[in-house]
Amino acid sequence: MAKKLGITETILRDAHQSLIATRMTTDEMIPIVTELDEVGYHSLEAWGGATFDSCMRFLNEDPWERLRKFKNAAKKTPLQMLFRGQNILGYRHYADDVVEYFVQKSVANGIDILRIFDALNDIRNFQTAIKAAKKEKAHVQAAVSYTISPAHSNQSFIDLAVRLEEMGADSICIKDMAGLLTPYVAYDLVKGIKANVKIPLQLHTHYTSGVASMTYIKAIEAGVDVVDCALSPFAMGTSQPPTEPLVAALKGTEYDTGIDLERVSRISEYFKPLRQKYLQSGLLDPKVLGVDVNTLVYQVPGGMLSNLVSQLKQQNKEDKFNDVLKEIPRVREDFGYPPLVTPTSQIVGTQAVLNVIMGERYKMISKESKALVRGEYGVTPVPISDEIRKKIIGDQEQITCRPADLIEPELDRLRSEIGEYIEQDEDVLSYALFDQVAINFFKKRQAKKYKIESSLVDTQQKTHPV
Repeated sequence: MAKKLGITETILRDAHQSLIATRMTTDEMIPIVTELDEVGYHSLEAWGGATFDSCMRFLNEDPWERLRKFKNAAKKTPLQMLFRGQNILGYRHYADDVVEYFVQKSVANGIDILRIFDALNDIRNFQTAIKAAKKEKAHVQAAVSYTISPAHSNQSFIDLAVRLEEMGADSICIKDMAGLLTPYVAYDLVKGIKANVKIPLQLHTHYTSGVASMTYIKAIEAGVDVVDCALSPFAMGTSQPPTEPLVAALKGTEYDTGIDLERVSRISEYFKPLRQKYLQSGLLDPKVLGVDVNTLVYQVPGGMLSNLVSQLKQQNKEDKFNDVLKEIPRVREDFGYPPLVTPTSQIVGTQAVLNVIMGERYKMISKESKALVRGEYGVTPVPISDEIRKKIIGDQEQITCRPADLIEPELDRLRSEIGEYIEQDEDVLSYALFDQVAINFFKKRQAKKYKIESSLVDTQQKTHPV
């Protein structure tokens, strides 16, 4: 029986997050959303990940307003977001009441599918978000963060997928954030998960290592239901495989996507000038568009590579780049082989930079490294050795319970702290995740509102003098 392949289009979120640090503005995207809505995609990934932070920090935009505008323009296609489990969209664990309220408001403002993952694949860190999403009747897509290490195997990922299905997931995603999944391994992994779970299976990868489109073909042959792609102007490099070639490759086969190639090609034309604009501004660095073999050698995600270069530039130590690349696998082993995805990629990467720059391993230790070793993010795939634990946190005890069990409810306190700035219910969530960034945004919003109101008063006085 013919099996139509679904495509999730990432142009509105991960594509520009991966290539231009999530800097595309809402005004740049909105004019094309109704066209994207007509294509027949499985979903449009449009929110979550780093978009929330970038909206406020760099673009002076309200992320909630962006979501509402997307929903207003896309009436047919489900909107999807990336949700970091107990971390929500931030970099620490939040109290359950914040997680629950964030899920509630995400769905109320237009999200249909929540892709929920945990950087350590710690099953306990999925619990609250999955329950909250089920309560809101949203589609729960639980993601398995794929990585390669002595602690990980296809069987370990299959076992995790089974447990996530048991927790209530409506679909499973293999989240290959570093582009490490190779074609024949993907074939076996997809076959294994499909044989053990009844719910649909989706595959997400990045083009960083150069194998992603080949990986998709083998995964499709193995029975994957949906894959993530990006329209070609913002595809490849550290982004996703391009949409149009996959549509063309599958046309007329049993996996035909049913998507009109001419239609998506026309939509691609809309994004070409934007690509050019960001190339000229320097935000789209040609370095992120190529294939980076270091991805497969050191298992480092593309976004993490650019962060390392930035950190070394600030210290005038760019000549130490290769030393840092070699140090990353060593730190990762010391820290129990965590998958390298936000926030663990930043933690391991920063500690590797410190080790190299200081000329002595763990002479200087970041507070995030201490938190990871202490267990604040959950349990690592492999227990951390006593030697490393003592070096990093001394005689402090490691956390063995679900980390969020130690966090008191936060919402009431947060509301009281920003009472003067609240203009919508969602503002408390913006502040919960990115406190100072949100305050700065709220101040600018107030100033802008005051300016508009003042100009209206001036206009009225000129028109109707008192």
